[in-house]
Amino acid sequence: MSEPTVARRLAMWLGARLAALDPVLLGLVGSITVIGLLTLYSAAADFPWRFTDQLRNVAVAALVMLFFANVSPALLMKLAAPAYALGLLLLLAVEVKGVTVKGATRWLDIGFARIQPSEIMRLALPLVLAWYFHRREGAVRALDFLLAAGLVAAPVVLIAKQPDLGTAVLMLAAGFFVIYFAGLPWKWLAALLLAGLATLPLAWTLMHDYQRERVLTLIDPMQDPLGKGFHTLQATIAIGSGGLFGKGWMQGTQTHLEFIPERTSDFIFAVYAEEFGLVGNLVLLTLFFLLVMRALSIAAAASTLFGRLTAASIALIVFTYAFVNIGMVSGILPVVGVPLPFISYGGTALMTLGMACGMLMSIHRHRKLVQT
Repeated sequence: MSEPTVARRLAMWLGARLAALDPVLLGLVGSITVIGLLTLYSAAADFPWRFTDQLRNVAVAALVMLFFANVSPALLMKLAAPAYALGLLLLLAVEVKGVTVKGATRWLDIGFARIQPSEIMRLALPLVLAWYFHRREGAVRALDFLLAAGLVAAPVVLIAKQPDLGTAVLMLAAGFFVIYFAGLPWKWLAALLLAGLATLPLAWTLMHDYQRERVLTLIDPMQDPLGKGFHTLQATIAIGSGGLFGKGWMQGTQTHLEFIPERTSDFIFAVYAEEFGLVGNLVLLTLFFLLVMRALSIAAAASTLFGRLTAASIALIVFTYAFVNIGMVSGILPVVGVPLPFISYGGTALMTLGMACGMLMSIHRHRKLVQT
């Protein structure tokens, strides 16, 4: 076989793989990721290795997205239950051999990298719920919703014990989205809401001291401006100082004078807002909105219940994480360890997002074809 023939076959094979990518979704994800890299380059000026690591993370996430875009929804259904079981095992492993950082045990050291199993479960949970309700399509009973609630409760409890209450609550929301879209009756929804409100006093007593302090700090950050309220105050100062058009890329004073804590991860939005201003914020919010709407349109056109539930849950997971992170940095929500999708530094989160986008592209590729 001649070399040109081999090259031509390789090009055809690669072209077939790339054809699975949805250009609209790819454009939106690419735009947000470029914004994230620009912001991280500025935020990580004092430790440039983080930017280099993030470039590697983006490349790996792109390959993961390409791979999952070429995995059929039927195969994803087969992988749902094993992925959920693996996620649970990893969360249990964190309990036994987890790495503790800043008082929280959330990571596993696997030798060449450190992974956060809760990020993996962020997709595994919606997948297994979508698989379960797909199998029960047309015959869903009250017991099925209770069993689904049990599938949600197991990882939520393990994540809350790390402790990581923020991720646990968001995991609970991710599971709820699937259960809701699967047809949860309104009466049950109202009962869950009332039960949740009734248990708030109990939840308050079960919270760790630092978690209660975060809620109190949200109400009045000035009660401890150099301690518990420092994160919120400095982030809001950075956002406000950005004004309409921002101070300019690499020109953020709050950032480069190191007033913004965790500026490459949880509080990176404060860096972006200071340097690009209100106009830049509106651009980023618009991109997130379009991304969520694209995912919901893919869900609406999906050919199976599994595809609809998976795509819709991914859309609302991205929305929830972006809303909570931006709300936290802006001072309207308590401080929780939630990354901003495609923006914050972190390899596990980016790979999870790459999987999610690849799954959306796969579901879109196998969508219903309407005859005209």
